[in-house]
Amino acid sequence: MFSIARPFHFSFTWFVACFLKLTTMAKSCVPLSELATSNTHGEDSPYFAGWKAYDEEPYDAAENPSGVIQMGLAENQVSFDLLEEYLEQHPEATGWGCGISGFRENALFQDYRGLRAFRQAMATFMEKIRGERAKFDPERIVLTAGATAANELLTFILADPGDCLLIPAPYYPGFDRDLRWRTGANIIPVHCNSSNGFQITTQNLEAAFAEAVAMGFRVRGVLITNPSNPLGTTISRPVLEEILVFAARNDIHLISDEIYSGSVFSPDEFVSMAEIVEERGYKDCERVHVVYSLSKDLGLPGFRVGAIYSYNDRVVTTARKMSSFTLVSSQTQKMLASMLSDRVFVENYLETNRKRLKERHDYIVEGLKDAGIECLRGNAGLFCWMNLAPLLKETTREGELELWKLILQEVKLNISPGSSCHCSEAGWFRVCFANMSQRTLEVALRRMRNFMEKMMMIKEN
Repeated sequence: MFSIARPFHFSFTWFVACFLKLTTMAKSCVPLSELATSNTHGEDSPYFAGWKAYDEEPYDAAENPSGVIQMGLAENQVSFDLLEEYLEQHPEATGWGCGISGFRENALFQDYRGLRAFRQAMATFMEKIRGERAKFDPERIVLTAGATAANELLTFILADPGDCLLIPAPYYPGFDRDLRWRTGANIIPVHCNSSNGFQITTQNLEAAFAEAVAMGFRVRGVLITNPSNPLGTTISRPVLEEILVFAARNDIHLISDEIYSGSVFSPDEFVSMAEIVEERGYKDCERVHVVYSLSKDLGLPGFRVGAIYSYNDRVVTTARKMSSFTLVSSQTQKMLASMLSDRVFVENYLETNRKRLKERHDYIVEGLKDAGIECLRGNAGLFCWMNLAPLLKETTREGELELWKLILQEVKLNISPGSSCHCSEAGWFRVCFANMSQRTLEVALRRMRNFMEKMMMIKEN
């Protein structure tokens, strides 16, 4: 009797387990929206895949000295001590203000555009970065939760689903997510090449515009990053003027993402699109929109503070309405309003930060040169654009990704392949240098030198 019941008991248990598993699977298959589950997020890009590899095995000098060093994250930590020093000396900046009344003021709804005091502080800070060569009206500033939100918000405002924006390439890989995923817009790269240092030309812009039209897209604007991410270079005044003329001639908008404007090693080398607008007597200004953020220059990506500055009244009004989805907390605004209103702090921070970034940039470029690696001549940002084309087995995207995987898996360095930036030439890589300590950077360069020596030996044999 027992011998018959036992297998039945086993089979019943197995049946229940299978039933529960199938029920769980059925529940997990309840459909989600096509927009949320589309592959336009770009999470399969090597740019994001490298981050995952770092997260799984992060480098730590003591705990994991053979781990992956993160050189794919454009984060500014070289001047964090200056921020900490300010907060230690001004503890009131992070407090509630006047007790209970201060708490109430922070806790209740504020103007969606952002607090007036903070918008004024942001305007003054943006003017300071540009050497007072451009003016910013606080009433035209709309705050957002970072530049990511600012660029997406502008895309929502300027383009309908199916329309496109032109972006000079190589460009920041995150734009593929930020500008396309939820908006339904498309991106047409404006391919630039190394023959002129990847500078933008009218010919490149016209070719991309013609390509977009041939594909059936309606072009709504061109987005530039100045200084450039990933190149680490600034755009010259004549080129900026040509881009604005191109936008006006084709009746499209111009977004100038200037989130690295305070990270130019020599401030005189940076020209803002705001300067061009003023120099032209505000001609065609209604199509110009500037994006800024405190994530890079001030090294505060976790605070999520960005801004849209538009010369177009309708864009400002619409952005105010839509900014309710991407607000900056009142407490954050109050603290930063205090910090950015301190002229002594701002002047010292900008000067010191520029000096430190240049020293760090020169150090890594020289270190890579000693290892036999050339970099594009840069003058801004938190990264350099290095050329590993001589190491490619084949001068293709596949050859580039094969080398990228080798560096990630064997050298344990996460760098960003140029193909993820839509670079038209294989073999270029973005390398970040400001998100780590000097000692960690030394370890990274030592690994790279050893790798290059090994590769040269293999090549010779």
